[in-house]
Amino acid sequence: MSLYVDQRGRGPLPLVLLHGWAMHGGVLVPLVEALEDQCTMYVVDLPGHGRSRDCGLPLEPRACAAAIARVTPPAFWLGWSLGGTIALTAALELPRQVRGLAMLCATPKFVRDAGWPHGADGPLVHQLASDLETDYHATIERFLALEAMGSTDPRGELRHLRELVFARGEPDLRVLQEGIRILETSDRRAGLPDLAVPSAWISGRRDRLVPPQAMQWSASQCGGSYTEIQQAGHAPFFGHADAVAQALQPLLAPLPLEQAR
Repeated sequence: MSLYVDQRGRGPLPLVLLHGWAMHGGVLVPLVEALEDQCTMYVVDLPGHGRSRDCGLPLEPRACAAAIARVTPPAFWLGWSLGGTIALTAALELPRQVRGLAMLCATPKFVRDAGWPHGADGPLVHQLASDLETDYHATIERFLALEAMGSTDPRGELRHLRELVFARGEPDLRVLQEGIRILETSDRRAGLPDLAVPSAWISGRRDRLVPPQAMQWSASQCGGSYTEIQQAGHAPFFGHADAVAQALQPLLAPLPLEQAR
């Protein structure tokens, strides 16, 4: 089975959309709808997730970025959460394929340590990895709860995430484990000053997984634009899709129309 890519929208700007851990491209529908007049979107189900569950590709960022690049045209890439790690990897290593980079609640290093005060709690991420082996569904439920924390309506957002997470079938346990390892170990901070494409960094002020300070720092390292959505948590496309679309305009708007086609 090949990598599943859903083409949506009718606008002149090509945009690849990458979802987060344990989810699928369908979760990004509110943002797709907000951008459908401006962009033609390639909404990817990452390997092992959704309709790409059985494609057999690794989730490793370089391999995954290369696989996506083979089946999509040169485009802007937007990555949410774990998807941002793959989008950033593509922007750093495949600049001819990536016209611009949008990082949505995503940073070059996810886990906090002595030299990186803005990340998520390392023991928490390690515990998620251990729990996957013993209680698959409860681990996903716990992560969804973390994603919903900070939202103006955390119970409603959690309920929505629960409805969506298995809407395209259960993700493969193998890639869930790969994804946690990627979150634990990836660190692309050193590459930010060399980023050759324009970038937009969009955070939720109430995000409990990816602190806004991490995204603001990352934007400053590569000369990207930075926007903080005041009432949003880790999934700002729920309830704030128009604000996310507006925050993308510094990245999308400068492109001359003849280059977009």
